[in-house]
Amino acid sequence: MTAASWALQRSIFQTLSKAPALTSLLGEAEIYNKPLQGQALPYMTLGQTVNFDWSTGTDDGTEHDLTLHVWTSADSAEKVHEIMDTVKTLLHDRPLSVGGHYLANLRHEFAEARIDPDGETMHGIVRYRAVTEPLQQVAA
Repeated sequence: MTAASWALQRSIFQTLSKAPALTSLLGEAEIYNKPLQGQALPYMTLGQTVNFDWSTGTDDGTEHDLTLHVWTSADSAEKVHEIMDTVKTLLHDRPLSVGGHYLANLRHEFAEARIDPDGETMHGIVRYRAVTEPLQQVAA
């Protein structure tokens, strides 16, 4: 994982975990990298991040595809959609601070809600695309 990717993940985590609009929907739960076994629903997890070289002949850059997961009980389809919409409001096209990097864009790519194979859990999948550039490059 590149330094830009880690800085972006930290910024997204901080933005989401400090947003009353989201934390009120999650209740006592948090946003996890890996939840505890038997974690009470609802909660969110940070999922896969894929990075691509976005450099040009003169400038460095990184494209990031980030996945977030929302977990609620299967009878909470409305709640999973409400959480995903709140996340979109908090992240889409927002100028987050990404330590040492310039965030050129952060775009909502798609959202999906489905019943998990266990039949008891609703799983929301949200994907974002971001592009970052090193700050020293932007200032030059």
